[in-house]
Amino acid sequence: MSRSLRERWIYAAKPDSWSKLLVPFVLGQAMGLGPALEGRGASLTAALLGLAFTVLDLLFIVFLNDWGDREVDAIKRRMFPDGCSPKTIPDGILPARALLLAGLACGALALVTAALASWLLDRPLLVPAALGALAIFAAYTLPPLRLNYRGGGELCEMLGVGLVLPWLNAYVQGGRVRSEAMWLLPGFAALALASAIASGLADERSDRAGGKRTVVTTIGNPLSRRLLEALVIVGALLWLASALVGLPIWLGGTAALVVLVHAIDLRRASSAAETDAFDAQRTYKAHLHRAIGRGALTLAVLLVAFELT
Repeated sequence: MSRSLRERWIYAAKPDSWSKLLVPFVLGQAMGLGPALEGRGASLTAALLGLAFTVLDLLFIVFLNDWGDREVDAIKRRMFPDGCSPKTIPDGILPARALLLAGLACGALALVTAALASWLLDRPLLVPAALGALAIFAAYTLPPLRLNYRGGGELCEMLGVGLVLPWLNAYVQGGRVRSEAMWLLPGFAALALASAIASGLADERSDRAGGKRTVVTTIGNPLSRRLLEALVIVGALLWLASALVGLPIWLGGTAALVVLVHAIDLRRASSAAETDAFDAQRTYKAHLHRAIGRGALTLAVLLVAFELT
């Protein structure tokens, strides 16, 4: 079935994956609410500019990741023609040059958005932080570093998604480099690392054939699942431990409970998520993303309630 140009760009933007960055946006804005209320008050402008930067950063990542992974994506399509969804470049949905230019344009617009927010909101560190966020992804997938191929891509994702993006949104909203709520970031970073490892499960054999070094290609599917499941528990415990730095125990504890409830379903689905078991892997990752997303959104709602009372 042929797609219109608009439909092809929507497909390339992968809207089903947007929660991976929109969740840290919401969490970060909630973390910045306390400092904001102590100053000029919460800002809708800060929230909208933070959202604009997040979406542009997301498109920068999605488009350039497809461009950078075009060869290994083609390998996967040849290995599993019926086992995976069409790939943007190998299946001719969009040309490589168009994705490269679109990705670079989104990165440039993200920097413009950060500069505008820095000027309007008086956030002098915002442009360097935005540059850092974009540089992390460049190191992840683009030459000369290409850490997602050489090893270390999961750590880049943990740093960018789990720490920098929520911190940046907290700074946009609250205007502070540090705040009490930022003690919640280590727990979220552990969960982001679990998600990054899980992303490689479905690509294990094609990544290995393409010379891509990930956690999954290095230690294999079973150990990778054990590792990411342990990281989910660590993330929940770190949220619970936020009470040690002065945050209410019910805040981190409730979010940790949400994560742990979903971790039970994750563990039950684990044994079926073997190499090349794509349907079982999708179910397994859905439980993981529910644990992360619902846990972080619960934390954000509780943070807002705490700051407003």
